[in-house]
Amino acid sequence: MDNRMKQSARFFLVALLAMLVLSACGFRLRGTGPQPDLPFKTLFVSYNATSPFGVQLRRNLDAMSNIEVVNDRKQADAALEVLSEGRDKQVLSLNSQGRVREYTLLYRLNFRVVDKEGRQLLAPTELVIRRIQSFNENQVLAKEAEEATLYREMQSDLVQQVLRRVAAIKPAQ
Repeated sequence: MDNRMKQSARFFLVALLAMLVLSACGFRLRGTGPQPDLPFKTLFVSYNATSPFGVQLRRNLDAMSNIEVVNDRKQADAALEVLSEGRDKQVLSLNSQGRVREYTLLYRLNFRVVDKEGRQLLAPTELVIRRIQSFNENQVLAKEAEEATLYREMQSDLVQQVLRRVAAIKPAQ
């Protein structure tokens, strides 16, 4: 029993040391902690009102304390324009009977940021996220639910990527 307690104590000590080292270097999981500060006080966001991406982007922006999302473009320091957004599903591989075995799910977003004078602060940028999904015709309902979950996760990733890109803009003084 004494040997087992020593092993447990060593494991605990190593785990504690690893946590201290990771926290000291500034490591944190993506999506945790404070959002990056945006270089604008007010922002206008143009997107399709029925777009789930636009709704999630607006929700994330509303949660940020240093920015106000305005509904009038003339009142905004900058405008984030969603130029296009789309989802795609492509066959990746087939089995020996010619049935689909894997799909590639794609989520594309094209956007740009302009200031109140119409100058481009961020040129049109296309972000593409890909996920591979295995498929089994015996589990169609489960695979449809998995696909919906993958698209939601891809959407969240895109929102975070857009916010990081906007936060990296250095506006002209």
